[in-house]
Amino acid sequence: MARNEGGGSGESAPRLSSSSRLRTGPDPFLVACRCFSFVTALTAILCIAVNVLSAVRSFRDGSDVFDGIFRCYAVVIAFIVVVAETEWGFITKFWKVLEYWAGRGMLQIFVAVMTRAFPDYSASQKDLILLQNIASYMLLACGVVYVVSGILCIGFLKRARQQKEITREQAVKDLEELERRREELEQLLVAERV
Repeated sequence: MARNEGGGSGESAPRLSSSSRLRTGPDPFLVACRCFSFVTALTAILCIAVNVLSAVRSFRDGSDVFDGIFRCYAVVIAFIVVVAETEWGFITKFWKVLEYWAGRGMLQIFVAVMTRAFPDYSASQKDLILLQNIASYMLLACGVVYVVSGILCIGFLKRARQQKEITREQAVKDLEELERRREELEQLLVAERV
């Protein structure tokens, strides 16, 4: 029995080291990509809010219906930008161009230009003009970063690292399941011997 106990404790040390070796911290590159995606989504939401306010003011005044319609299109396209930042599989399945960072960046630049277009420089709407400028320039900056990163193939690197992370997580889960099953079998074997 002393031999079994010694063999059991000798085997548990490699198991702990192998599972701790597989469990590394989150990939800093993927964390940075997620943070940038979050900032981009928030900026696109700000563009949605600004364009909704502009559309409401245009329709309420009745003076510029075309600007209101233009703002409605900007809201729809900005919503597509927000959904693309979630990287929802349903969206990327139908719009493959949004899977690539250069395409996503060009869409963001388009929304930024739409948000900035047709500014109404009346004195009563300075707050709205300021929000339009902030939202459009922030989304423009995000779009430029995405286009440059797409040209440098950073999106491909991100997808490769995501796949590696998913594979690593699955390997850790499989290892834990195997260890749990082995412990159950050892307990059954000990129970049969007794």
